[in-house]
Amino acid sequence: MTELSDYGAIMLVVAGGFLLALASTKLTQLLRVPAPAIFLAVAAGASDLWPRLGNAISLQTVGRIATVALVVILFDGGMHIGWKRMRRSAIPVLSLGVLGTFATAALVAVLAHWLLGLPWIVAGIVGAALAPTDPAVMFSVLNGKAVRGRSGTILEGESGANDPVGIALMIGMLELARHPGGSFAIVVREFAVEMAVGLAIGVVAAKVLLPLMRRVVLPNDALQPIAVLACAGAVYGVAATAHGSGFLAVFVAGLLIGDERAPYKSEIERFATSLAGIGEVVVFVALGLTIDLGSLGRDNLWRDGLVLAVLLTLVVRPLVVGALLLPVRIRWGERVFVIWGGLKGAVPILLGAFAVLAAAPQADRVYGIVFVVTLLSVVVQGSTVPLAARLLGVGMRPADPGRWVRERHVVGSSSRAIGLSVRELPLGEGGWVQAVERAGTLRRPRGSTAVEAGDVLDVLSPASDTPTLRRFFADEPVRPPASPG
Repeated sequence: MTELSDYGAIMLVVAGGFLLALASTKLTQLLRVPAPAIFLAVAAGASDLWPRLGNAISLQTVGRIATVALVVILFDGGMHIGWKRMRRSAIPVLSLGVLGTFATAALVAVLAHWLLGLPWIVAGIVGAALAPTDPAVMFSVLNGKAVRGRSGTILEGESGANDPVGIALMIGMLELARHPGGSFAIVVREFAVEMAVGLAIGVVAAKVLLPLMRRVVLPNDALQPIAVLACAGAVYGVAATAHGSGFLAVFVAGLLIGDERAPYKSEIERFATSLAGIGEVVVFVALGLTIDLGSLGRDNLWRDGLVLAVLLTLVVRPLVVGALLLPVRIRWGERVFVIWGGLKGAVPILLGAFAVLAAAPQADRVYGIVFVVTLLSVVVQGSTVPLAARLLGVGMRPADPGRWVRERHVVGSSSRAIGLSVRELPLGEGGWVQAVERAGTLRRPRGSTAVEAGDVLDVLSPASDTPTLRRFFADEPVRPPASPG
């Protein structure tokens, strides 16, 4: 019975976090402070007032929750960017994601050693934990809007790239902490293996997953997004089991699938985006429950976290990102926005938990500092990101693609669709022909399948396109000949 009650307490915390996350979608419209920060602070306060709440969830559970959330966040981020957008900004994204992560971690480590007196190995762990940024927090603070132009691609791509890089770097640093006599070559070797294996598995996974998305249609349409996200979880599991970066594998798979056409793809993207935002809040709630606010004051962790948060935001990121963006052709307003938009979120939380679970030196201190820096980043930076976008002239666009519908269209005898191949039909971005019924026989079409009169097309498309498609597939109106003279 003890096992049942303990597991029940964990389920209560996780379910409560999900319910709070759903409520936060309304809360963010009323308050200027991002919802994740509110729940982080509230959960931390609640665990101090009712210690039993803090005992209901372990750091290991926090790490697992953060891992699941991050798999969804990175897969969604990869699909949202797509390889075509990524390719146009590949140089700044990769430079920020790889070089920027290492440079940020190194500068934070130097500052933590010199100013806070942390040993070099502990300072390196702090630097690795605080280097990555977070795309889901950015989506939350923008209230469902996406950044237009190249700056948006760079921010999203950087967040997707530096998360796996930061995690691999942290794993290397923890390996180095376990072998005090070792050299930084341990970190480099661990990083190289993680990245190479993760990249390879991500590419292979995309080649396997895309045909499955196109050909395997489940009886219930609502199961399609769940099935794809379950596959994303399997991709992470395969890569992690092979000692690679499961997070990089998931991001690469999403990236390569992002531009491809597949049935229910927009529904999958919407579901993944919603789940990623909810997962982010659940992670913040779980972190808050594991923090003892009293210990932050006793060990000067508030002071240390504040010092690092200020220097990271106003010194380290401007130096690193500013230097790496110098060759990139974007407006200065967009350049400043990318610098300011480096918000912290679920990944530093996960990396702080890694340090504690690995029994790293001064791990509790590292975890406390990560809490303070993350809280300040989301509250201070997050609250000002929409204002910064307006002041710097950075455009926004709605991120929600709108409602999609599935409808059967009968091709009229004089329809403009006759003779066109399926790939030539004006279905818009993401539209999809699920099946073609011809002479009573149902068949799955290819892109080269020619449309004939009398065909019944099962089409999935945005609701806003439905009236146009109905007119397109229907008979062309017969126009009377023009009168002479």
